[in-house]
Amino acid sequence: MLRIIHQLSDAQTELQRVCARTHDEQVFHKEATVREVLQTVQRQGDEALLRYTAEFDHQTLTAEELRVSGADLDAAYQQISQPLLEAIRLACRNIETFHRQRLPQNWVQFEPDGVVLGKRYSPVDRAGIYVPGGQASYPSTVMMNAIPARVAGVPRIVMVTPPGGSSGISPAVLVAAQEAGIHEIYRVGGAQAIAALAYGTKTVPHVDVITGPGNIYVTLAKKLVYGTVGIDSLAGPSEVLIIADATANPAHVAADLLAQAEHDAMAAAVLITPDKALAEAVVAEVSRQLLDHPRQTLTEKAIAHYGLAIVVDSLATAVQLSNQFAPEHLELEVEEPWELLEQVRHAGAIFLGHSTPEAVGDYLAGPNHTLPTSGAARYASPLSTETFMKHSSLIQYSPEALQQVAGAIDALTAAEGLPSHGDSVRLRCDRASDRTH
Repeated sequence: MLRIIHQLSDAQTELQRVCARTHDEQVFHKEATVREVLQTVQRQGDEALLRYTAEFDHQTLTAEELRVSGADLDAAYQQISQPLLEAIRLACRNIETFHRQRLPQNWVQFEPDGVVLGKRYSPVDRAGIYVPGGQASYPSTVMMNAIPARVAGVPRIVMVTPPGGSSGISPAVLVAAQEAGIHEIYRVGGAQAIAALAYGTKTVPHVDVITGPGNIYVTLAKKLVYGTVGIDSLAGPSEVLIIADATANPAHVAADLLAQAEHDAMAAAVLITPDKALAEAVVAEVSRQLLDHPRQTLTEKAIAHYGLAIVVDSLATAVQLSNQFAPEHLELEVEEPWELLEQVRHAGAIFLGHSTPEAVGDYLAGPNHTLPTSGAARYASPLSTETFMKHSSLIQYSPEALQQVAGAIDALTAAEGLPSHGDSVRLRCDRASDRTH
């Protein structure tokens, strides 16, 4: 049952609890296990990967079977429907179009005093994409991670994903990978897959950046290898916060809440509204739509623990609470969403109006669905081409320009007690002065 909250203080307390839902003592115990897995893979390479795959995924593989063969990739196209293939291709086009618009550009600025400043962007050499497996198939995750890497110009993109049990890796995932430009795929998941990407094995290459969501073991592994490689983020369970007014359709709002809750038992689904009647109608709709839901047990658990319907005095208060929560997904199901948008400061992705369910962003609108969670939208942004790029600063001074700032640099180097820094400027200026006489 979705709980209704009327008191502002209670709402703030509950939102804090939901935001901190991944910070429990169990995480620290799991981190010790993850450290052991990382260290073992670093030392033993493929041997450890195969052993952990047998232990955790109950799949017995040889080193040669770790990489998905070309025949398996070709066969995947025969195992999906034409409508699904067309949907994957549509999503790929939209995602690529959006990310090409956001591709950072090199720039150089020539100052009149002989100073040249600029910024040069370049892609990493190798990127690793993690795609979760388990009970579900996520072709959308493949596209959302792989396409920005390809648009960024990464020369080598590799993908890891759990072996998939007796039925193997989902054909939709394999097709999405190929349509997104990935043909190097390895059957390995969990913390051991992150270790392989970070340190490399005889079979799996090491990479420079690892992106993609996973369970708590994958998230902890990414946290621990950060520094050896770059990562996108430490993504937690999914979450949606919906701000709605009396113009919202209760059935639509309920469906959007359940669309998040069905992801994971720890997913959060929150409604904030100044309309008490709407809140009550949404609670009733959630219960109705949960009847005979294909993922009923999991979804009910998420709603019971992390589902809220908060009644407030105004839309302004609703946005205030939303900014404090900093949701991964924010839906503005109100009469004038663009006006309300002006008050929003923190959110991973913002969906405006009654005809924009969060699902369109999950699959094919174009903007990335890999978003900051658990309050990280206060300081973090969605995955983008820049996740797979780094920039170098460009600096050039003419002799005249250097002469003009020599005194200031000398004063600063003296204050920091670094004489050779000062000499490196002074000697050049003295030499330039000698040449003019």
